[in-house]
Amino acid sequence: MISRRHLLLASAGLAGCGVRKATAYQGYCLVANQTGRNIAVVDLTTFRVRQVIPLDAAPAAVVSHPSKPKAYVLAPDAGTIFEIDAASMAVSRRVRMGSAAVGMQMMPAMPPAQRSDALWVLYREPGLLVELPLDSLKPRRRIALAAPPDDFDISQDQRAAIACSRTRTITIASLERGAVERTIEAGVSAPFVRFRSDGKLLLTANGPDKSITFFDVATGKTVVRLPLPFEARHYCVNPDRGQMFLSGDGMDAVAIVFPYSTEVWQTVLAGRAPSAMAATDTKPPYLLVSNPSTNTVTILDLATQRLSAVVEVGSDPGEIIVTPDNRWALVLNRQSGDMAVIRLDRRSRPSAEHVMRYKSAPLFTMVPVGGRPVAGAVIAW
Repeated sequence: MISRRHLLLASAGLAGCGVRKATAYQGYCLVANQTGRNIAVVDLTTFRVRQVIPLDAAPAAVVSHPSKPKAYVLAPDAGTIFEIDAASMAVSRRVRMGSAAVGMQMMPAMPPAQRSDALWVLYREPGLLVELPLDSLKPRRRIALAAPPDDFDISQDQRAAIACSRTRTITIASLERGAVERTIEAGVSAPFVRFRSDGKLLLTANGPDKSITFFDVATGKTVVRLPLPFEARHYCVNPDRGQMFLSGDGMDAVAIVFPYSTEVWQTVLAGRAPSAMAATDTKPPYLLVSNPSTNTVTILDLATQRLSAVVEVGSDPGEIIVTPDNRWALVLNRQSGDMAVIRLDRRSRPSAEHVMRYKSAPLFTMVPVGGRPVAGAVIAW
């Protein structure tokens, strides 16, 4: 006869062979709702909104504090930065240095002896790049610009590259000295500029020219200009910054660029009209691509450059946020006003390590967040 004890043990063994239970992330995702003029605080252990924080201006970008449970929200049309304290779930401080801002970036991580936690904010009116130390949030260094800027990036060696479409120039500035070093005549309008991870080369997209250009930062000279099959509008880099991915208008594909060998390696089909992207630090690594026209997210296996899954999400998906543990992808759906949660570590077989063996929907849940969510950041507890 089979005893009850044996039946329980057998059931436990079968359960161990099934799909692994999802592990929640101990933190919050702060979602910027543009038309709602607020921040929705989503608890990532329950995937529910814990708090809605009202703002007096429309937010467009969110970055997390490098070491504390705080985030910084940019309302570009008002030129205002809001500091959000995740503990109190409220606005703790705010600062305004101009009437219109372009973007913001946190100072890259540096050795402890050189570390200076600060947020840099680019203003269009007036043309200014401003340093905001996180301890005081009071403006410190200011770099005046000759023309209204459109985009910027910060390198590990404390330089900034600022693009101006009107003058078709790129300004290289020293953040340490708070001064302009040189101006590069780009010759085309650059929708975005990005440093190579070592800071020695600068990559720019060339708008309608359907190309990208690498510049030598030290001399300002053109290293190479490479053609693309589309007009690049969106980009992302993989976690080790050894690959860059571009998408844009004119082709249903993503271009894979190797910044260190300065080459466009190949283009890969990535669903209809690929837009925002995010890359994971998993084995194998994945590239997630939002497809707003079909309300889907395409997931590519970067080890094979092949389709891994197509996930149906909400209406008009935009920014994709991957949690620091690489277990969850959070997709902000602008028209439907919700956040799609995709489980990245799901297994269809116990022996398949971090591999998705299916072509459809590892969608975990949907979280209503508010009016037109456009940006977000994850904060650990």
